[in-house]
Amino acid sequence: MRTLNLGILAHVDAGKTSLTERLLHAAGVIDEIGSVDDGSTQTDSLEMERRRGITIKSAVVSFVVDDVTVNLIDTPGHPDFIAEVERALSVLDGAVLVVSAVEGVQAQTRVLMRTLRRLRIPTLVFVNKIDRGGARYEPVLRDISEKLAPQIVAMGSTRGLGTRGCEFTPYGAGDAAFATRLADALAEHDDGLVAAYLDDERALSYRRLREGLVAQTGQALVHPVFFGSAITGAGVDALVGGIVELLPATEGDAAGPVSGAVFKVERGQDGEKIAYVRMFSGTVRTRDRLRFRRDGGADGEGKGEGEGKVTAISVFEHGSAVPRASVEAGRIGRLRGLGDVRIGDEVGLPRGAASGRRHFAPPTLETVVVARRAADRGALHVALARLAEQDPLINLRRDRIRQEISVSLYGEVQKEVIQATLAEEYGLDVSFRETTTVCVERPVGVGTAAETIDKEPNPFLATVGLRVEPAAVGGGVTFRLEVEPGSMPPTFFNAVEESVRETLGQGIRGWQVVDCAVTMTRSGYWARQSHSGGVFDKSMSSTAGDFRNLTPLVVMSALQRAGTVVCEPMHRFRLDVPADAFGLLLPVLARLRAVPRTPVTRGASCLVEGEIPAAGVHELSRRLPGLTRGEGVLESVFDHYEPVRGTPPARRRTDHNPLDRKEYLLHVVRRV
Repeated sequence: MRTLNLGILAHVDAGKTSLTERLLHAAGVIDEIGSVDDGSTQTDSLEMERRRGITIKSAVVSFVVDDVTVNLIDTPGHPDFIAEVERALSVLDGAVLVVSAVEGVQAQTRVLMRTLRRLRIPTLVFVNKIDRGGARYEPVLRDISEKLAPQIVAMGSTRGLGTRGCEFTPYGAGDAAFATRLADALAEHDDGLVAAYLDDERALSYRRLREGLVAQTGQALVHPVFFGSAITGAGVDALVGGIVELLPATEGDAAGPVSGAVFKVERGQDGEKIAYVRMFSGTVRTRDRLRFRRDGGADGEGKGEGEGKVTAISVFEHGSAVPRASVEAGRIGRLRGLGDVRIGDEVGLPRGAASGRRHFAPPTLETVVVARRAADRGALHVALARLAEQDPLINLRRDRIRQEISVSLYGEVQKEVIQATLAEEYGLDVSFRETTTVCVERPVGVGTAAETIDKEPNPFLATVGLRVEPAAVGGGVTFRLEVEPGSMPPTFFNAVEESVRETLGQGIRGWQVVDCAVTMTRSGYWARQSHSGGVFDKSMSSTAGDFRNLTPLVVMSALQRAGTVVCEPMHRFRLDVPADAFGLLLPVLARLRAVPRTPVTRGASCLVEGEIPAAGVHELSRRLPGLTRGEGVLESVFDHYEPVRGTPPARRRTDHNPLDRKEYLLHVVRRV
């Protein structure tokens, strides 16, 4: 049996979870359709999801259609939880993008479709809510073509829009107009079809067109569009048929080498980690020893390998996870026993450099989480570490000096969810400091520094020389050797590299250093020495600790000589407002340091695009309804980092500050 790993994606409130419920009901998995408003849906299992009526965590359910097992992944629609969507994208064979027939294409819809197209994930579009007042057909198709993808194919017609009796009728072989539109859409990428059409359009069979549609949909060149209602069920049967026919299911090579990706981690009732793994190749069995690795992302942080013994496996069948002795290629398995596994890890053989690449922008906001009871500080750190297992992008920063913990955020709703989770699952009452923007530092020149063993003021039995210089934008931190690899034991080189990456987490002004190349130019150590009795003498022998402790002094000294520039995150924005309200918006945009381009007036509305610092997006969103009578629509997405104008902001350090040699040595070796 073939397997299709399918993602359901949408802007919040477009009806994505309701569609998931309808699909499960149509497949016979559930007897009664749950309600998002009532909190009775199959995939929104968290108490907060049921209470708020939004999806926060990705959920997996399964159903069978014909000879295809569909693993359906319901993802969040709110932009604050875009990290959950990112993790799901890495394991999808295809996707259904849900659009509201009333609201049309919304901000998050555009972000999602851009990413789906960039990753070449085959995608169907389902226009939901055709039973609601204000539902539209042609205007929504035009909206999709202009804002999402030009190559779309409407797969049927609607009747009774805006009523409970609305219907969707798929086009068939006897519809000449549909065949013509289909041929026009496919001809863009099929020269053979163009030639056949020019020779004799009547000889171009409907079967040939349908085969072309399957092929081009599978290559993400064309996007079929279905209409319907998740509430009434209209059009859902046609969508299910399209999913099975048009999206590429896979059988995989169960006998091949093991290769998979971890896209979700949760804790069971006994506290044991459960890893959700999409298998691309091979078969994993209970009691297998499984290796996993992570590339650490663009900055290399967290890079490493691990190994664990699989103690239990469950796979998704008929709506739920059932215990099995193995999970094979193409399937999604829940694996227990991998204690050190993390989201994003590759299991078995890696799939290549692109597999771990980030698809969406990193969080650009940060706040300090404070336990209201001082006695809860230790428990708070443990709880946040558990949350970071499920969402690594919250990026915990622990200030050991002030005993404070910072988390990274996409938005204020995410902060509310963290607070509620800590209260409901861990019994912790917390508050948050003011949310601030997360900047980065980039080196602007070349700086070198070195410290030599047994030469003042170096108190460590190690020689380290480093050169710091700018690297390509988006290159993260790279480390390379300009000394002979055999000049020292590998553990000493590893200690230097690990310490370099950790130290550059806080630059001259406290921000993470990015787009930086570090080269080791000098090395030296004292070989292992022992007393006559054979006892190891650390005072005469270099250890990895010597290199870990010395490297921060050297790398920060080189970074100071290179100099850095603090860069703030910039968003690309798009504003659609009433034309008569644009004049009121201009001074607000100027105060928020936005740089708008020339506006375009279309009838009674005005469209303006431009750039705005991330720090101003929330304020613009808050002010927009009052300035535009509630008619303004704002879309924004992270675009790039740009040097801060004026005095650059600084972030408080959480380490022992290698920029202050006296303070650093006082804490590290208790000497000055």
